[in-house]
Amino acid sequence: MELSQLRMFKTVADQGSIAKASEILHCVPSNITNRMKLLERELGVALFIRKGRGLVITPSGEILLGYASKILAFCQEARRALESSSEPSGILRIGAIESAATGRLPAVLSKFHHDYPAVQMQFSTGTWQQLVDDVADHKLDGAIVATKSEHSEISHIDIHSEAQVLIASPSAGKISAPQDLKGKHIYMWPPGCPYRRSLERWLNEHQVPIDITSIASYGTILGCVSSGAGVSLVPAGVFEQFKMIGDINGYKLNQLPPIQNYFIKNQKMELHYARDAFATLLHDETYKI
Repeated sequence: MELSQLRMFKTVADQGSIAKASEILHCVPSNITNRMKLLERELGVALFIRKGRGLVITPSGEILLGYASKILAFCQEARRALESSSEPSGILRIGAIESAATGRLPAVLSKFHHDYPAVQMQFSTGTWQQLVDDVADHKLDGAIVATKSEHSEISHIDIHSEAQVLIASPSAGKISAPQDLKGKHIYMWPPGCPYRRSLERWLNEHQVPIDITSIASYGTILGCVSSGAGVSLVPAGVFEQFKMIGDINGYKLNQLPPIQNYFIKNQKMELHYARDAFATLLHDETYKI
């Protein structure tokens, strides 16, 4: 196996197509096809199955992909460790939960791009567990989450505590106690969301019946609330972004304490100038809140 083969293999696996991989790698498709056949022959297993015009990775291919991702990530780390300049550059892959991406992160991303123009940012959103897995598997260099992981390869940096805000339309009346939510429909992110867990715990403690509809979109949740269809519990940053575009009232209650947010990274990837610069900026900017 050669690094160039692994790089080709990972690109084909990520794109699901030799044609798309050839565009990214600036290499003719026939060369990639031949290199993949040689790799399969060397390993004695099939790595892809052709499906229509694309390719589907095999179980053996999935195993190799995990190792290839780690090998290529460590090669990148080696290059960074040997660079004479400490100025952050290259590709930086950052993920975030939707609440962070919607609320606090846009201003941080803008400032980072201004301060470090040589860094090519690749940004994505996902669920907490998906982001943890992607950082552990070296698919992401870092991510912003709102729940602490017990994964042995993940380390955490405290960012800030995000206040929780109960939101409702003016027609729903003032909300100051859990009993005020009786009979009201609740729109929240699917199970696993720390804000949903906080609300469920609060209502269960006061024996208030829970009627929750799961929606994986803050835009849709806020639209439902502003129309008077129900209520929700959201991060303060999300409320501040959307409170001016619809009829939404916000209520901060002492019984619903702030949720700690973290920047996570793979502790086995010690050197990454761009990631560390981003983590520092993220910490400094969000602690101003």
